[in-house]
Amino acid sequence: MRFRHILFSASLTLATMPVQAQENVIQVNMKKLGAPIQPTMYGIFFEDINYAADGGLYGELVKNRSFEFPNPFTGWDISGKVSLKDDGPFDKNPHYVRLAPSGHRDKHTMIENHGFFGMGVKAGEEYRFSVWARVPDGGKAKLWIDLVENATMEEDQKLGNVGVDVNGKEWKKYTAVIKPKRTFAKAHLRVWGDGKVTTDVEHISLFPVKTYKGHENGMRMDVAQALEDLHPGVFRFPGGCIVEGTDLDTRYQWKNSVGPVENRPLNENRWHYTFTQRYFPDYFQSYGLGFFEYFQLAEEIGAEPLPVLNVGMACQFQNGDDAHAPATKAGLQQFIDDCIDLIDFANGDPNTNKWAKLRADMGHPAPFNLKFLAIGNEQWEQPFFDRLAVIAPEVRKVHPEIKLIGTSGPNAEDDHFRHGWKAMRELKADLVDEHYYRDIQWYKDWMSRYSDRTFYTKDGPRVFAGEWACHDRGKKYNHAGASIYEAAFMTNIERNADLVHMATYAPLFSHVEGWQWRPDLIWYDNLSTARTASYYVQQLYMLNKGTNVLPTTISLNGGQPAANPVEKGQDGVFASAVMDKQKNEVIIKVINTLAKASSASINLTGQKLKASTLPVEVISLDCSDYDAENVPGKPEVVTPKTASTSFAVTKNVATLNFSVPAKTMQIFKVKL
Repeated sequence: MRFRHILFSASLTLATMPVQAQENVIQVNMKKLGAPIQPTMYGIFFEDINYAADGGLYGELVKNRSFEFPNPFTGWDISGKVSLKDDGPFDKNPHYVRLAPSGHRDKHTMIENHGFFGMGVKAGEEYRFSVWARVPDGGKAKLWIDLVENATMEEDQKLGNVGVDVNGKEWKKYTAVIKPKRTFAKAHLRVWGDGKVTTDVEHISLFPVKTYKGHENGMRMDVAQALEDLHPGVFRFPGGCIVEGTDLDTRYQWKNSVGPVENRPLNENRWHYTFTQRYFPDYFQSYGLGFFEYFQLAEEIGAEPLPVLNVGMACQFQNGDDAHAPATKAGLQQFIDDCIDLIDFANGDPNTNKWAKLRADMGHPAPFNLKFLAIGNEQWEQPFFDRLAVIAPEVRKVHPEIKLIGTSGPNAEDDHFRHGWKAMRELKADLVDEHYYRDIQWYKDWMSRYSDRTFYTKDGPRVFAGEWACHDRGKKYNHAGASIYEAAFMTNIERNADLVHMATYAPLFSHVEGWQWRPDLIWYDNLSTARTASYYVQQLYMLNKGTNVLPTTISLNGGQPAANPVEKGQDGVFASAVMDKQKNEVIIKVINTLAKASSASINLTGQKLKASTLPVEVISLDCSDYDAENVPGKPEVVTPKTASTSFAVTKNVATLNFSVPAKTMQIFKVKL
């Protein structure tokens, strides 16, 4: 986290105005703690869209490394005598390439990989090349590996170069390290065949040596670091619609994503087909970033893992009521087994369970301590209800300790939504996944969503806001103007922590050249990342979550306080407050969605306060530049800034008078 420290400015006017003159009087009662805030309250959701996995978070730089794409040479240029074979050493990835001498000293056999929109490499950094290879006729061969800048004006295209000696008829893995001499975002990788000896090559790979936490099959450092810096409480994966697939054959299947990385089969990405206006016909999943890696990443960033598995249905948007498994125990047995086996993979004893043994063999003997499982993504109505009604009881019989998450469908206010909640209550789901990608006006209209206790009752499932984001009409990008409404909406999530146990913004990642959906939380190109204004909103909530809600009211101009400070018709200032028992700290979040500054005061009551002043750290996120956007190359247009002030204490009431700047989120951290 890199907040800029600045001097306290006129945006906070300290105790210069009497309380009765304030437009917004925020009363925070510290006497009685409210609902506990779940450790999972704020988190992240990973969907393999926008080149989020291959070409994004996953550190692999080579596209189609095992030649398994429908066009086996997708991503590759070839020259000389190159042929494709299909009897390789890995049964799920049988293809490999034979590099034979061309028969002429000035004709060279070579294959060249383009990577994902090129390969981003940095001068002086180390990159680990690996290949499975053999000399089919026996003996020795020499491969030369180049990182190149094709369009350079230098005498030599090579950015870096290394040789690899291959020995014998048996398939073996060979590795070498390349260190580029220049930084370049669009490098290619060349593999030159031996001019005299035939060589077979398979699973050609290039990773930065410096991956996140140093894993050989690891994550791109800067992208994964952005996740750690959020401090999320929960990590939902591997996606939403990709879990369903365009058809069941191409759904995400977790069992194909574990085991040796060389033998994980290619899968067709559901987003391959969806957006014809931004179409990427070479969008597939290598499964190199698989369920083991997801669990491991969740553990390393300190988040609870929340996997999502298929409920026996292909995407309803693409198939309607067709292309689904029969809603019977026999028809759904493989989906039941997938759920039970995944829990065993995550939590089981390697000495007694084959899936747990696989986890241990992959390098993690200890359990991942899985607590949650979502079954189904965004399905609706009877086809979904019928299948979940078969699968969920079977999973509960074997693993009653796991909390199961259902869904209320793709919308948040229609009949599908209401029917979904009714069914989830009847099926006794532990949480219900709600989705709402909506414009600013929707968020204005629904700012008190979770205060409605006629629909949301104290009994039954808790809420998981699993996919949500705000945009403006015609402005579906990460402009600051939308993020301030996300911040305001989250005050209602926080104030209703007894009901809402999880909330994850979505989508998470996007490549600037490969995006199909926006807004997104983190953007990147091949060399750098940008954390959006929405990212900082989420981070500020995650870092200032607290442990318990504090009762908070707002009154306007000295009028009657509102139990819910965000009812329609009130001023555009929103607030929530929490206590952090571990730090003995009160944290107040105040958000002004108006285009003008708004005067306000905060009164803390309910505890004996011995000091005459209370120190306060103030963090501000200024979103007043409506169209401001953090992008690679300009990643810090909108960032949090910190300052300090103090509350004045009179007769056990601590008061701060201030002005909330236009379109700004402010957090006040008060040490007691």
